[in-house]
Amino acid sequence: MKEPDHELLTTIRDQLKSAKKVLVITHQRPDGDAIGSLLAIGLALLSAGKEVQMVLKEGIPDNFRFLEGSDLVSTKPHGNVDYIIVVDSAEIERTDTELNSEVPDLNIDHHKTNTQFALINLVESEAVATAEIITRYLPDFGFSISQSIANALLTGIVTDTIGFRTTNVNPQVLRMVANLIELGGNLAEIYHKTIVEQSLASARYWGAGLTKIKMDDGLVWTTLSLNERQSAGYPARDDADLVKVLSAIEGAKIAIILTEQAGGYVKISWRLCNDADPDLDVSEIAQKFGGGGHKAAAGADVKGKLDEVLVKVLEDTKRSMNHVKATIEKIR
Repeated sequence: MKEPDHELLTTIRDQLKSAKKVLVITHQRPDGDAIGSLLAIGLALLSAGKEVQMVLKEGIPDNFRFLEGSDLVSTKPHGNVDYIIVVDSAEIERTDTELNSEVPDLNIDHHKTNTQFALINLVESEAVATAEIITRYLPDFGFSISQSIANALLTGIVTDTIGFRTTNVNPQVLRMVANLIELGGNLAEIYHKTIVEQSLASARYWGAGLTKIKMDDGLVWTTLSLNERQSAGYPARDDADLVKVLSAIEGAKIAIILTEQAGGYVKISWRLCNDADPDLDVSEIAQKFGGGGHKAAAGADVKGKLDEVLVKVLEDTKRSMNHVKATIEKIR
């Protein structure tokens, strides 16, 4: 992985040292990497004596409230700040946070489709998670990693790699995880809480999606409707990580879940499976629908009816798969 130049890291360090009132935000419908990165940066700044606001419009999901610092997260910013940090968000619009037209000072992210929207953009698309980037550079920024910060960072890495199952996991990442454990991180608890454990409501929600699974030539998909979410009693607006089940299906190359949202929108999630052709990149598919992400996982929010959006998504995804397949065969 290409290292950022020393001057950039020094600039970030100096700015964080000078900042007094800091706002840290991440994307809406946050996953474990977004939450872990938010908490890690926020807790590090708090330990340095800064006034810190960690903001998530929807708050911390129940399944991540075991992390220290989650009670400090508010749903909207207040008052004046002199430094804004955005973590794990490819676009500023995805934060859904009112910034009064202010340009963020620092953008830390690992999504290939990041739009470089901040004054300083620390974006490394080869990283398995934004939490990996933060783990690597926190010491360069002048912060030590406490036990609570280690747990937050482990959460980001564990969840974005689906428990170290993604193909981009490498020895460097595993050494980093070992170091976080040495600093007090509880890998066993984090793995259980974020990968294994499910609420009764999410299990019921999974049931609705599992009964509708379809598969065609390596593409596996299902849908989740608003009525099904309400019937299950599932409180969030995501797919409850059902996509990780679909991506484990034998023979699957790409897994897709479409989740109906209020207001006539559909949330689309793509996940690359282990059997996929190495040249497949789901972020390129997501970009066609106004979304983004990285090679192994991407998403988009599209206006339209669930069934109609599904048809377009399947057509475009199959077209991309066939194009990659044809290119590989031509090379051979």
